Amino acid sequence: MTLAGLAFVGYAAVFLALNFSGTFLELGIGPDEVDKGKADVEAFSPQLYHYISHLHIALGGFIAATGLAIAGLSWFGVRRGDRWAFATAVIVPAVGLAVALPAHYPWGLATLGHLGPVYLTVLIFLVGAVAAYSGMRSVPRHTAETLNRKG
Repeated sequence: MTLAGLAFVGYAAVFLALNFSGTFLELGIGPDEVDKGKADVEAFSPQLYHYISHLHIALGGFIAATGLAIAGLSWFGVRRGDRWAFATAVIVPAVGLAVALPAHYPWGLATLGHLGPVYLTVLIFLVGAVAAYSGMRSVPRHTAETLNRKG
């Protein structure tokens, strides 16, 4: 789970880097999906260009923040057996993905290059979540609570 959280941070870094590069469009999105590039948008409307850029920056920040939250909750809470940390670490990305992913499909933006890294990260996260949940179930609750008070 921690590794997946850090992968989300890495994805956010790429997301931000592409915003400030000549690419402008997100990872895996090209002329087949969007027929205008950075220069076209900027020439059409500098204000629209700045608005889209600010959305990229804000979304990159939220992706990074979510990744850091998942990594921190997983490393410091889930590893100790804190059920609240596990629940929060699972709910936070589930809500984000449930809101963000569906919008990609109707407009043809669900390319493997764009969502592939997200799918891979989610797979890593799910493997970690299943392993963590299995480990938490095998430790009696009172033992986990005792360990939490000590450490």
